[in-house]
Amino acid sequence: MGEEFVTVIWCALIFTIATSATYLVNDIIDMPKDRVHPIKKFRPIASGKLPIPIALFTAIVAIFLALYLGYMHSFFFFITILGYLALQIFYSFYLKNLVILDILIIAAGFIIRVYAGAFAINVHMNVWFLLCVVSLALFLAAGKRRAELAVLTEQPANLRRKTLFFYTPDTLDSYLAMFSNAAWMSYALFTFFAPPPLIATNPMWTTLPLALAGINKWLMITVPVVVYGIMRYTMIIYQGSRAEAPERVLLSDKPLLISAMIWGLLVVFILYGINPV
Repeated sequence: MGEEFVTVIWCALIFTIATSATYLVNDIIDMPKDRVHPIKKFRPIASGKLPIPIALFTAIVAIFLALYLGYMHSFFFFITILGYLALQIFYSFYLKNLVILDILIIAAGFIIRVYAGAFAINVHMNVWFLLCVVSLALFLAAGKRRAELAVLTEQPANLRRKTLFFYTPDTLDSYLAMFSNAAWMSYALFTFFAPPPLIATNPMWTTLPLALAGINKWLMITVPVVVYGIMRYTMIIYQGSRAEAPERVLLSDKPLLISAMIWGLLVVFILYGINPV
């Protein structure tokens, strides 16, 4: 387990290098639009703090470094990084201008990240967990577009994201409702049916009835935390434009951050406290 943990951390760093490269490329392409955006204008490239030649050179070096390190780890991990880079660069140049496909591509980026982790340590991907990731990724992507509509009128028409002219609030609201329900439901089914039905081996838990002894049974108590997190994030989407950057929302919103920490602590306790390895 210790060796796998180190492998996951190392591969996460490699994938972070690849992701950083795609963000640099996207910010270079979007610089004219970002400069008139109320939030994105403070980004390093848009604000002028990071010169374009340096950003482009860094992106190219990061791409080749990520591919090299990924290939040195495993072939399938390398293919995942290559596919992610190709998809994101193609998105930056063209796919982000295609309505509906732009949301699907954003979600695909999150899904590829999960598969990269599975390939990194060669583990089976539970179907319910995968469906949860797909649904949550689509929810975040739709939320990003819904939040962007809040600042649409503040930008000149020729600098607005093209797909925002085709989305309506009602359309994106229906997407949010559909994907948020799918996310928490698929996560709940993951906790209900995730194989194998492990039985607690910690002496503190062996006296429990079998109905309560399975690890999966205890994972169910994390479902309300997930439901709260989705409800909280949905509320943030309608409060303003912060949901344009999900990572900023998670780090700046205390209730959401606390719920994420509670979820993480519960999962670690259930997996390693009730059934230590």
